[in-house]
Amino acid sequence: MSTLYVVGIGPGAPEKMTGEALAALRDAQVIAGYGVYAELVRPLFPQKEYLVTPMRRETERCRLAVEAALSGKTVAMISSGDAGVYGMACLIYELAGESGLDIRVVPGVTAALSGAALLGAPLSHDFAVISLSDLLTPWEKIEKRLALAGEAELCIVLYNPASHRRADYLRRACDILLRTLSPETVCGAARNIGREGETYEILSLGKLRDYPADMFTTVFIGNSQSRVIGGKMVTPRGYKDV
Repeated sequence: MSTLYVVGIGPGAPEKMTGEALAALRDAQVIAGYGVYAELVRPLFPQKEYLVTPMRRETERCRLAVEAALSGKTVAMISSGDAGVYGMACLIYELAGESGLDIRVVPGVTAALSGAALLGAPLSHDFAVISLSDLLTPWEKIEKRLALAGEAELCIVLYNPASHRRADYLRRACDILLRTLSPETVCGAARNIGREGETYEILSLGKLRDYPADMFTTVFIGNSQSRVIGGKMVTPRGYKDV
């Protein structure tokens, strides 16, 4: 039976992909994915067959990939970042079920890591990753997770911080965190990580409330030890005190 790779392509630039990810894409006869991500890899593999669906058609996209693999083709289902972090790996497994399909998950660099590298070293200690998208998770549950992460004084990475429909969600998240965190808490925002137009900004939690984030932005919220060193966001782990 053919192989179905589930590939994390990182931010999308070839130099940001792992060697294993590039090898899987070379091996695949078919590349499946969301249109924006497919266009990131198409220049590298223009001769491949592509199965593309729009945003919010994840189930259809994964079903097409599974069906193609079951028909005997070697398929690579791509996700930005890592395929197992808000990616397609879980859905592929659910749809493939007990079919016996040879599924191989290929890790990629998720935005928490590539964004952290851009900002400096904001995640050197314990941290939590939370998506502000309420398409699949009720906002009440997101609120609880934010509050508990703030109380635990974890560094926090926010995925999907805002969209046209959710224009005030980052502000709402900041208001929850400000219940337990200082307004001067060091934060960062990275946009278009590893792509054209890449930018980042370091700012306080108080100012983050009004930051114009979008779906291409990843937000980093420090803990009480986080600080700015050499223009970069750094969360010390305390090695020099050991």
